[in-house]
Amino acid sequence: MDYKHLIAGALAFSLAACASGCGNSDSSSSKTQSTAASGTTENDSENNTDTTRTPPVPSEADDPNAVTFDDGDLSFAKLINDDKKCASGELSVVEVQGNKMLCFKDDMKVQQEGKVQKIAIQAAQLIGQENLGKVRRITFDAYADAQAANYLNQDGEMVQVPGTICGGGGTVVALKDKDGKGKWCDFSEFQGGEYDFDFSGAVHGEFKFLLADSGECWDDTMDDANFLIMRWGIENDSNLYIDNIIFYDENGKSIPIIKDELAAAAATAETTTATENASE
Repeated sequence: MDYKHLIAGALAFSLAACASGCGNSDSSSSKTQSTAASGTTENDSENNTDTTRTPPVPSEADDPNAVTFDDGDLSFAKLINDDKKCASGELSVVEVQGNKMLCFKDDMKVQQEGKVQKIAIQAAQLIGQENLGKVRRITFDAYADAQAANYLNQDGEMVQVPGTICGGGGTVVALKDKDGKGKWCDFSEFQGGEYDFDFSGAVHGEFKFLLADSGECWDDTMDDANFLIMRWGIENDSNLYIDNIIFYDENGKSIPIIKDELAAAAATAETTTATENASE
């Protein structure tokens, strides 16, 4: 994948958009959101009732074809660190409130301003090469945590919250550009979250192949069909978490995840090849 497209174009635009569109959230301004999440009613707020708010809980997968990371497998995910603005660290599967998810553990070696946390997801390893051309939409849940009390809210207090959670993504499609390379496709941005606690609520991301009819999508001839999930506009020492990845076809039906079957077939083929070589 030619990630230079991202740094040269999509990232610059998205950072500017995030600065104006999702850089103003803070602990104080998001209290209405967290109140709703905790079950506090409007009437409670109006009467200034002293209620105890509880942290948001991770979203459960609502589709049997979701990649939930419950099996601990992250072989299809890769940390991208291809320029000086990319965050560095490591990927792992961690458990948050009983829910396993993919974690980009940021080592905080890259300065916060302008930093981008990038994860690449290999689609063919999940749904199979023959199903790549069916994909029209991808959804996922993103989370972030706070590793330090370095977020300045409107009250002038330093608090331990993730701050704004926003980002975007992109991929290379089968359609060729003028140089004969796979054309870069930008996906739409996502933003939101829960800012009153040190671990956020789910931010739902949705990536669409808007020009699929004109060939700007994947097909079964692609050797490396993957997509990027990126977080930018980071306002505190924070890690990125991904869960519940789902692929949909043109009819809105989720595409089955067959990574276990693919892995088993690959292992069988490898064993067969080894046996044949030994016989020869």
